[in-house]
Amino acid sequence: MGFLGYQKNEIREYNDKRCCGLWFIIIGVVILISTIFGGEQKIQPAIFTIGFAIGFYISVINKKVVEKLSNGKSSKFQNNMAVFSIVVLFPLMFTLSGPYFQTQNWRMIWLGSFLAVGLHFIPFYFVHGISMIAIAILCSANALIGMFFPTIPFIVLAFIDGFIKIGFGVYLLFLSKPTKTVVKL
Repeated sequence: MGFLGYQKNEIREYNDKRCCGLWFIIIGVVILISTIFGGEQKIQPAIFTIGFAIGFYISVINKKVVEKLSNGKSSKFQNNMAVFSIVVLFPLMFTLSGPYFQTQNWRMIWLGSFLAVGLHFIPFYFVHGISMIAIAILCSANALIGMFFPTIPFIVLAFIDGFIKIGFGVYLLFLSKPTKTVVKL
């Protein structure tokens, strides 16, 4: 992982947990609202896209919010892992959701997206700590259950996904403390 800026015995600080928590709360609420108005497409794309863009700006790009919520700087490795995690999301979505666009199977498109998002949380472990593994497992399991049990209404699965994100968001924003880990890979 040296190409990502990994330094052996580096002390990794998880300083942006609160920003991540704010993002999870916002995107969880966006999922809930866009599902309520989803209709045939299951999640209303315009509501989701606008909510996603506004939420991303507020919690990730807006320097005032980030400075207020952060407890320090991330390492080069953590910044690179965050970018890597986001880049990995796109091939995952293409692979897991893409095959269903031809038939416009919106349930499977969105469940594939939920699974891709769940899996892309795994590398975020290096950025925000162990809670990312827990949310990865829960979001991925929810998506897989929906894929394997088609009788479960999509709205139930989308609400579970949204509430998982909101729950972790509340934890990260209000309850989680900055932590440190010595990296011994």
